[in-house]
Amino acid sequence: MTDRKDELAANLAKVERRIADACAAAGRGREEVTLIVVTKTYPATDVRILSELGVRHVAENRDQDAAPKAAACADLPLTWHFVGQLQTNKVRSVAGYADFVQSVDRSKLVTALSKEAVRAGRELGCLIQVALDAGESARGERGGVAPAGIEELAALVAEAPGLRLGGLMTVAPLTGEYAGREQAAFGRLMDLSTDLRRSHPAATMVSAGMSADLEQAVAAGATHVRVGSAVLGVRPRLG
Repeated sequence: MTDRKDELAANLAKVERRIADACAAAGRGREEVTLIVVTKTYPATDVRILSELGVRHVAENRDQDAAPKAAACADLPLTWHFVGQLQTNKVRSVAGYADFVQSVDRSKLVTALSKEAVRAGRELGCLIQVALDAGESARGERGGVAPAGIEELAALVAEAPGLRLGGLMTVAPLTGEYAGREQAAFGRLMDLSTDLRRSHPAATMVSAGMSADLEQAVAAGATHVRVGSAVLGVRPRLG
């Protein structure tokens, strides 16, 4: 366990330096960017170590992995983000532990999240997942709503009991006009965030950037970066 803690501490320090350098290059304060460590496929013991090292935000993308892990770490001062595509039959479980759902991309999901948040007596922060590889009305390959659908979906979230509209999230697209152009993709997300905040001033979160492209996300103005392998290492997916 000591070896693993040393490994995670070293990796975390490297990521922190990358974020700090990116903030400095962009003329931003380090406090403007929140690191979310994506702990998918890694055990609760790693989450505990990360908490000891000062990490306060963790993310998961599959409920079957996340639910038992969140339960095992319920005593820790952590904010849990659900970042994967979410099916409605998993909403009741996710609403029990997630503080934020970053992958809201359809009205049916908003309705289900609202119902289960109220049932659980909790308030869930919701980010609209934007698909920059989608057509005007289509969904993206990895989930997400087309830019044209943001306003309508955001209004549904803002009006839904038990939900709070947090902002926008995207994943750098692998196809379409932004493929291989992460900086441009994240810049587009920032423009969409500016548009959203005209109607919803409190929806200030912009979640973008992962291990390979966090610098581009910080340069564009992201408020949250989601980093997994650069902190935890690379290993085969479980399940």
